[in-house]
Order: sequence, then structure tokens, then C-alpha cells
Amino acid sequence: MSWDSHFADPIELPSGRKLITLRDAALYITKLPKAEHDADEWQAAMEALMLVAERDGPTMFARIMTAATVQFQLLSPMSAFARTADSSWGSRHVRKVQPIEDIVQASEA
Repeated sequence: MSWDSHFADPIELPSGRKLITLRDAALYITKLPKAEHDADEWQAAMEALMLVAERDGPTMFARIMTAATVQFQLLSPMSAFARTADSSWGSRHVRKVQPIEDIVQASEA
């Protein structure tokens, strides 16, 4: 099988762009920011793409791994935080953890 093999169903990205071939998916992954690209989920998706393209694995396997990773990245609040350039977003929405000593003292009072 080649990198130009088509997925049975294209993978639609949040931007509306579609990944149609194994090559499209591989290029999409390699162009992600390094922190995202190096995430275990994306590395697993890339391995699945390589297995299909270079070892004649089932195209559906690569499609499932890639589509699942796209969905995971959309739903994961930490990945959204990691992708944002505005780090103040996280400080406004992440609750500060109160030290256990303060909680114990408040409950004893």
C-alpha cells in the first residue's frame, strides 16, 4: 500500500479541512506544534499510518487511530490549554488547590 492510499471516509478536521489520504494525515501530524506532535496519542496515530503505508496494514486501522486522536484533542481541556498562546486563559479557569492544612484548620474551627 502507498502513502497515497485513500481512507474509506475522509477525516474532517475542526477547521473543516479533510484528510483524504494517508499522506494527508501524516503531513497534518508532522506540522503540529512540537508539544502536540510529541504527545503519545499523535505518536500512536503516526505509527498506525506507517504500519498501513509500509506494511500493508488495514487502512481503517489508521483512520480510526487518526480520527480518534483528532477527537481526543478536541475534547481534552489540557490539550486546548497547551495549544493556546494565551497562558492567562489557564490561570483564570484553573481552580487553585488549597493546601490540606488550611482545609483541616477550617473544618476544626
